[in-house]
Amino acid sequence: MEERPVLLTREGLRQLQEELDQLVRVRREEVAERIRQARDFGDIAENAEYAEAKNEQSLVEGRIATLEAMIRNAVLIEEEPRETGVVGLGAEVQVAFEDGGEESYSIVGPAEADPLRGKISNESPLGRALIGHRAGDEVEWTSPNGRSRVRILSVS
Repeated sequence: MEERPVLLTREGLRQLQEELDQLVRVRREEVAERIRQARDFGDIAENAEYAEAKNEQSLVEGRIATLEAMIRNAVLIEEEPRETGVVGLGAEVQVAFEDGGEESYSIVGPAEADPLRGKISNESPLGRALIGHRAGDEVEWTSPNGRSRVRILSVS
């Protein structure tokens, strides 16, 4: 399977590394201990605690593998060359919506997107529409409610 680059900010990479460290050093051992304790209950074929602990172990190991691949393929956004004043990965963008509302967004890669915290993916409909534009430009995009327009107030 071909692994794609994972676009991350330095902060996003740090968070993934912390999560991986927590899973490897703490969660993995906790789950292993649960499995050991569940084995002590007797026949593992009919042991719900054992089955649940093994399922949790599978989830933890899957997340560890995912995080390791993401970190191995990380490309730092800050290191991506970007023309000043143009929306691109790593940019902070303030936009005005047609209804008069304003929002500020950081343009990040999909692995780091968190719209509730103002981090939108460059692959999201709004993120894709903003890329390559400058302050003062009006951009049309397809929102969940249909076609919308935003005006870019600033780019940093």
